Formats: sequence, C-alpha cells, structure tokens
Amino acid sequence: MNKPYTVLVLCTGNSCRSQMAEVLLNHDLAGQVRALSAGTRPQPKVADGAIEALKLAGLNTDGLHPKDIDAVMHEDIDLVVTVCDNAKEACPVFPRPIPSIHLPFHDPHGEPLESFVAVRDDIRARLVPAVRAAMQG
Repeated sequence: MNKPYTVLVLCTGNSCRSQMAEVLLNHDLAGQVRALSAGTRPQPKVADGAIEALKLAGLNTDGLHPKDIDAVMHEDIDLVVTVCDNAKEACPVFPRPIPSIHLPFHDPHGEPLESFVAVRDDIRARLVPAVRAAMQG
C-alpha cells in the first residue's frame, strides 16, 4: 500500500482555518491524504465557531488542538498549504524542499457562526480540489 500523501496546512494561530482544512481534507480525501495542521503562533484553543461549523457538517472534531510548527517538522510532508498571508510570510524553512501552495481564506474570528460555516464551505470548495490536483502532479 502506498503511503498517504501528507499535507501540512499552516496558519498563524492554528485555531480556525487550518483546523477546518485539516478535518475537511482528512474526511473528503480519506485514504488518500493525511492532513496535519500547525501554526506559526498557535492560539490556546481551537475557535468555538470552527468546532461548531465542523460539527454542523457532521465532521469529527475530537482531539483538535492548536499545534506549533515544531510539532510537525519531523513529519514526511509532501505538500505545505498556507491559508493566511501571515503564515506564508513566516513559513518555516523545512529540511528539504517541499512543494507549497498559498490559498488564503477569510478569518472569521469574532464573527457569527455563519461566517465560520461560509469559510468551511469555501475551504471545501477550493482547497480540497487544489490538494487533489497537487497529488496528481
């Protein structure tokens, strides 16, 4: 069996967009992709709106927590996706060259649940196909 294609989704706080992207990629591309997420400056917890938006879509949110980029540096990563401009600028240098794509999404922090749901749907509509295309080279 081939090893799954490992995608690291980077954001600044790793509390919203990158967490939703991790869950969506692992769900929608199950068996093909292993998605991880991390932040350049992780927040203390995942945003309640992000958790709620994922649960509304019937997705599992167990065990989600913000992680520092150092926590995933040892992983065998095939693709890095930055989902906010700050993470793109602060993107760490990996031990080997890794393909990356930058796909920014609106930050719904402090906004009503509808904003989190809209960002969740935007991630599903744009990021999942972008990762699928990257996998196919």
